[in-house]
Amino acid sequence: MHTLSLVSATITLSSATGYFVATLLVSAIVVHGEAFQPEFTEPITNLTVPVGRDAVFRCLVQHLGGYRVGWVKVDTKAIQAIHHNLITHNPRVSISHSNHVVWNLHIRGVQEEDGGVYMCQINTDPMLSQTGTLKVVVSPDFVFDETSGDILVGEGASTFLTCKATGRPSPRIEWRREDGKEVILRNGTSRVRVPSIDGPIFNMSKISRSEMGSYFCIAANGVPPAVSKRITVSVTFSPVIQVPNQLVGAPAGTDVTVECIIESFPKSINYWLGTAGEMLLTDNKHDVLEIVLSPYELQMSLTVKNFQRRDVGTYACMAKNSFGGVESSIRLYEIPGPTGPYHFNFDEEDYNEQYGSAENERDVQLSNRVAERGRRPSLQLTLGSARSTRHTYSSNHVPLNRASTCTTISISITSVTVFSLFVFILFTM
Repeated sequence: MHTLSLVSATITLSSATGYFVATLLVSAIVVHGEAFQPEFTEPITNLTVPVGRDAVFRCLVQHLGGYRVGWVKVDTKAIQAIHHNLITHNPRVSISHSNHVVWNLHIRGVQEEDGGVYMCQINTDPMLSQTGTLKVVVSPDFVFDETSGDILVGEGASTFLTCKATGRPSPRIEWRREDGKEVILRNGTSRVRVPSIDGPIFNMSKISRSEMGSYFCIAANGVPPAVSKRITVSVTFSPVIQVPNQLVGAPAGTDVTVECIIESFPKSINYWLGTAGEMLLTDNKHDVLEIVLSPYELQMSLTVKNFQRRDVGTYACMAKNSFGGVESSIRLYEIPGPTGPYHFNFDEEDYNEQYGSAENERDVQLSNRVAERGRRPSLQLTLGSARSTRHTYSSNHVPLNRASTCTTISISITSVTVFSLFVFILFTM
């Protein structure tokens, strides 16, 4: 009986104490709410986001109490969310929070129209708010309708290339050559070679064949990736031939090569003509080779194998395209000497004077055997023939032949013969 009364008293006391404690807590909450108003603990961070990426604004609040947080896009005054409720109809926007302290506004797959100022609000009186800016950047892209394509222009004419690109911020346009060579910058009548040129328009006045090639238009604004467009400039002109050696001599039995440098665009049809005017192709006697040196220049060579006297003559290098045709001739000579080709630039008269013609050889009937008996001296001769000219020959450089080694002996024997004939006539009279 006494135990039951004690338990009842304890319960009654506990209930009273709980009520008192609860009353104190409520009072403390009210006092706390009056003493500590909601406030932002950090400013909202401004965001710079490439188009297509996600953006998250974070609003940090403390002492929120019974107040609510809302999000508004300032420029359009469109409410995005109020507390736990999403208001906007944009399916890419969502909200989240953590312990009523961290309030997030999410924008998925940012588009250019999402850029602007966003406000985080607390519905106090007066209202508390802070803002953050979303800057949407866009990597460059070309406006193809306003950007040049590959062009074809005649040499000496004028043209220009254009390149337009969009992006946020506006991209910078730069022109460079694909092959790394310098670009010609025109300033009035002057031309300066520079590594690159800035600007959407690239003027090319009185264009030359050396400017032929591919150019890159590069657009960049600091938002990766930068983009580039390749534009090919082709300069048309009729063929031109340069021949390093127009007279080429080689010993018999060797392989001799002649060559020409051809410049043309469009690419020309190139071929060799032989001494009889026949077209030469690669066979067991000839090798025909072309080496490309640049978009408009190539080296064309003809090798005559086992060069013989019958191969002596004039060969022609031919080039033709739709703007014209051109040819250049090369003459082959046979020369004595050690094996291996010799390339000399000389006239036919010089050739006969240095080595003797077939007619001069028939005028000399003495054997080389006579000259080889003694030491081969250095001779300076004045020959009486109308075809002969004064020359100096050295036995250390040119082997003596009938036209050279026996000249002195021929003169001596002729003198003795005349004298003997004179004596014979005297005694027979």
